[in-house]
Amino acid sequence: MFNVSARKFISVLLVLVSINMLAQTPADSVQSRKPRYSVRKTGAENQDNLKTKTADLKEPDNLKTDVIYDEKDNTYTVGTTLDKLPSGKGTASSSTSGSKTASPAMTLGQATSYLNAPLLMSPEEYQKWSLKNSMQAYWRKKNADAFESEGKNKFDFTDMHFDLGPAEKIFGPGGVQIKTQGSAELKLGINAKKVNNPALAASRRKTIGFDFDQKINLSLNGKVGDKINMNLNYNTESTFDYDSQMMKLKYDGKEDEIIKLIEAGNVSFPSNMNLVSGISSLFGLRTDVQFGKLKLQTVVSQKKSASASATSKGGKQTTPFEFSATNYEENRHFFLSHFFRERYDDNMKTLPTIGSGITIKRIEIWVTNKSASTENNRNIIALADLGEPSHISNSMWNPTDLNVPANRANTEYETLVTSYPNARDIAQATAILDQIGSPGEFEGSRDYEKLQSARKLNSSEYNLNSALGYVSLNNNLQTDDVLAVAFEYTYNGTTYQVGEFAADVTNNSQALFVKLLKSTTGSPKFPTWKLMMKNVYNLGATTIQKENFRLDVKYLSDSTGVYLTYLPDERLKNTPLIKALNADRLDDKNNAHSNGYFDYVEGYTILKGGRVVFPVAEPFG
Repeated sequence: MFNVSARKFISVLLVLVSINMLAQTPADSVQSRKPRYSVRKTGAENQDNLKTKTADLKEPDNLKTDVIYDEKDNTYTVGTTLDKLPSGKGTASSSTSGSKTASPAMTLGQATSYLNAPLLMSPEEYQKWSLKNSMQAYWRKKNADAFESEGKNKFDFTDMHFDLGPAEKIFGPGGVQIKTQGSAELKLGINAKKVNNPALAASRRKTIGFDFDQKINLSLNGKVGDKINMNLNYNTESTFDYDSQMMKLKYDGKEDEIIKLIEAGNVSFPSNMNLVSGISSLFGLRTDVQFGKLKLQTVVSQKKSASASATSKGGKQTTPFEFSATNYEENRHFFLSHFFRERYDDNMKTLPTIGSGITIKRIEIWVTNKSASTENNRNIIALADLGEPSHISNSMWNPTDLNVPANRANTEYETLVTSYPNARDIAQATAILDQIGSPGEFEGSRDYEKLQSARKLNSSEYNLNSALGYVSLNNNLQTDDVLAVAFEYTYNGTTYQVGEFAADVTNNSQALFVKLLKSTTGSPKFPTWKLMMKNVYNLGATTIQKENFRLDVKYLSDSTGVYLTYLPDERLKNTPLIKALNADRLDDKNNAHSNGYFDYVEGYTILKGGRVVFPVAEPFG
């Protein structure tokens, strides 16, 4: 009870003391107090009240300071209004400090609802007051711009600056400056490909792969003081490989320093002498030092560029070439039968004339249709041993009394036509053909290829050597493409046919039995492996002139490490390689006399498009 009463007593006492202090404070002292930061009055009583104060806030949109000019009295009326006034005749201007909205013009005769009595100004007073407002608005804008620009001086990855401090005495003034610029574009996709080729296994008909493409162009420039410069550049779209990645660190010494220059990365080695030419596109280290009048340039680097020269005479350019024996042109040139391949060497020995006695009169060439073409399409069954009189890979078929390529040179064609006629139905061809013989004895890719909607090549898509029995395609085949033919030829006055032409089987739904030259699987174990020619080399030239053409064959000796024009064997040591390969039998007039040069015979040893053909089927076998 005592505690509660004591608290009440103390509270009452404090209230009484507060009232006493207020009562003793003079009223004039309370009114004389002013705030530290004053604000402009809403209703101006004099020109000082029109000035914008430090703590002024933005005025409401409906509170405006309007100026009305009176032409009769030559005075300006300045007042504060609440409502937007209607437009009328007369000349007026408005200036609202802190407001971006100007009031419309109005006449003196219109009713004006001012918050208080407006001020009257003479033209001199108005000009002075207007100039002060303009200057104040100008400095406010400059202050706002400076504040905004100050916020931009933050850390920027593309333009970085750092102070060196005491290290400026070593590297010079300027600090550390690093600038980066460029662009990077990355494309990621999925490439799904489906080929409805019944000849392929089900797992190989659909392939899915990723497709990446990137375009990057980035550069970095750095400086340390005024002595060290660093440049980095990475561009995937550069013309030359050595330009794709550029890196250079450079130190420039002063005039009175011993070390004049230090470069690391992509450097160059200039030369002022004609005897020794300068070198560019080097990657390494270069230093330039000077001891008095002695100047020393040192470069330790790796050369990343190569120079080539070409000679032009009579408006045409001659270019040297070099190729390895293993770089023959693949999947483009094919013998039509093993019969023609086995006689190729003997027929080429009679150049410039060919006495093979063979003339191919008609041919149809079929390839895998990957272009979705619907013209000249036909289902085919390509057989590896079809038409082979002696080179029969499958022991199921027996040779006949014919010694030349023909449909009935062995028993394969006759057996399929009479015993397996339903194999022409492409839908059930695989099931029927795989049942021939014991399991695995007659199988796809090795003994036959089934090709649905195969495309027949036009005569402009290949070149045929009718005397030697081989065909050259204008375009290389893919590794999984199938190549098959049907041809008719005469040999010693007798006509023979291998395979079936499209006109032989008028029912387009029935497949044709044709000769297989290339299967979906290339292997030396398969019978079609030797049909692909391996003695044709592409020089990459558009035209070849006989008088300017020279070809030599050299052998790299393992023991000496140098190139030899002969084989280090006692039997061939005294015979040049080009003659041992039967490529030097003729002179410049194509007479049978060796002259030490490659025999240039158009159509046989030299083909269109800058291709060289050796006169033997296996020149380096």
